[in-house]
Amino acid sequence: MAQQSLTFRGVENADQVNRITTALMMLDGVESVEVGRHGAEVEGKVRRESLIEAVKSLKLGIEVE
Repeated sequence: MAQQSLTFRGVENADQVNRITTALMMLDGVESVEVGRHGAEVEGKVRRESLIEAVKSLKLGIEVE
């Protein structure tokens, strides 16, 4: 199973962390997610671009890479 890391800038509160966690867990192929204020660790068979797009689609005003 593949593991991928994302880095965030601008996450300020627990609500944002919870919304990011939910968005990532809903993607097909994601097995587990650990999200914090500065990034996320994702396990599963999912494209990195899909992870980034899921976070950006929340329109939280944060940077993700």
